[in-house]
Order: sequence, then C-alpha cells, then structure tokens
Amino acid sequence: MCDLGVTIEGTDLEARIAQLNTEMDARGLTFRPYYWLSDEWFTPDGVPGIAIPFYLAHPRLAQARARADARSRRRRSRSVPRGSCGTRRGTPSTTPTRCGGGRRRRRLFGNPAIEYPEYCTPKPYSKSFVQHLDHWYAQSHPDEDFAETFAVWLDPNVACGRARYAGWPAQRKLEYMDRLMRELAQRRPRVSSKRQMDPLPRLKKTLGEHYRKKREHYGLDHPDFYDSDLLQPVLGRARVRRRTRPRRASSRSIRTGSAQHRRQLHRQLSVHDRSADRGGSSIAAAS
Repeated sequence: MCDLGVTIEGTDLEARIAQLNTEMDARGLTFRPYYWLSDEWFTPDGVPGIAIPFYLAHPRLAQARARADARSRRRRSRSVPRGSCGTRRGTPSTTPTRCGGGRRRRRLFGNPAIEYPEYCTPKPYSKSFVQHLDHWYAQSHPDEDFAETFAVWLDPNVACGRARYAGWPAQRKLEYMDRLMRELAQRRPRVSSKRQMDPLPRLKKTLGEHYRKKREHYGLDHPDFYDSDLLQPVLGRARVRRRTRPRRASSRSIRTGSAQHRRQLHRQLSVHDRSADRGGSSIAAAS
C-alpha cells in the first residue's frame, strides 16, 4: 500500500475538505482539522486530525470500492456490520479544546471509556440515536453516537433534521451538541499536534491482504444474522429457537402471515437510510 503513491492534493478530496471548512465556518467554528491518508477512516484520541481511506484518492480504487460496497450492502441487508465498531474516536472539534462535555455528555451518550464491542447489534427502530451513516452506526459506541450527532448538527440542512427528530430522545442530543459547539467556538485551541497515525507511506500490507481482512471484519459471509429477529413477531421466541432453517422459514412466514404481522414488521424495519457519501459532512461524520 505504501507504493500506491496517492495523495490528497489534486483529488476530489480537496473539494470535500473545502466544503467541510465552509460548513464549519457557517457554524462559527474556527478550528480546522488536518488530514492524511491511511487504510481507513479514524481520528485517534488526542489528535485533532482525520485519517482518510486511501482509495478515495485513487479513482480506479474508489470505483472498485463503490461497486464492492453496493454488493455488500445488498448482502448485508439482513446482517449486522461486524467490526464496524472502533474505526473512529470522538470528533476532532472537541480534541483541540480538551473538552468532552463531562457528566451531561455521559448521561446522553454513555460512557466513552467503555470497550468497543466485538459485535454490534443495532436496534433499527430506536429513536434514541440520529441516523446519518448507514447500518445505524451511531449505536455502535458512545463515541460514535457523539460523532454522528455532531455530523447531523453540522449539516447545513440541520433545520430539516431537527424537524425530523422532534419528539425523539435523539433531539436532546442535538440540542446538547448545539450548546456545546457554541461554547467551543469561543475557546482557543489548546492542542496543536500534527501527529499522523498509520499514514499510508508506512503501510506495508498488500491490497489483497487489506481487502481480505475487511471482508472478514464485516462478516459478509453471514447474511442470515437477522432472520431470527424477523421471525420473532410471527412465530414467537420459542418457536424461532426450534427452527433449523430460519432463512427459508422467514420468507414463507412473512408471505403467509397476517396483515397485522406485516404491519408490525414494517414499523420495526422502516427506518431512514442515508448514504455515507455526503460530501463535506461525510468527512465530519468519519472523524
């Protein structure tokens, strides 16, 4: 990977970073994170910068990744994104001020010090979390919940977003984020580190090794993960445990189930799903 020779300069990433800066200006935030290429999105603790996946700076690799994401999204329509937890740490906007929000943040988002779980089991129907990145990413960890809420707050269409979350528990998180960011906008940054973790020029693994690990990481060979959950409203928990072929049974049960069961499933599964590729806001969300 270190031999790819790609950089941020001269790519579409420059325009996206400029868009993010414009959105931060509109919100009164003078802080500017710095960026480098690595193997994945992440923001290390204590570092006011953002690592960007290398493939976004390489047109052919970006196209290949988009095709792979489309295939995996179809296959993962019933599965949980294994290992999606832990790719991000907080938001760079709070790092330079060393401000984490204290007790209020922990009450709203949870304890950021807890370990990232090995597996994420989201609740698609939950209204306690904003919905920005797909696969209910905000539910994977308190830090991710905070970062996703920040991304929704930063969105220029935040007024429409607030209307959508009106009456949801997630609305309190957006209101908290608004107060916190207004406070931070008045503070002078105290962290000026430019440290880069795992920069692309230092990565010695091959592309084949990288994508093979990613496939294992996201559990793309386990498409039946949600079948037991789909069956429970129709058959009940005890009968679901006795099923030996839940995938075939689930489709048959849904086809023959009552209208009430179908409406119940529709309410539980009808959630808003946005693409992660949202220009400048997508970079903010991945921090």
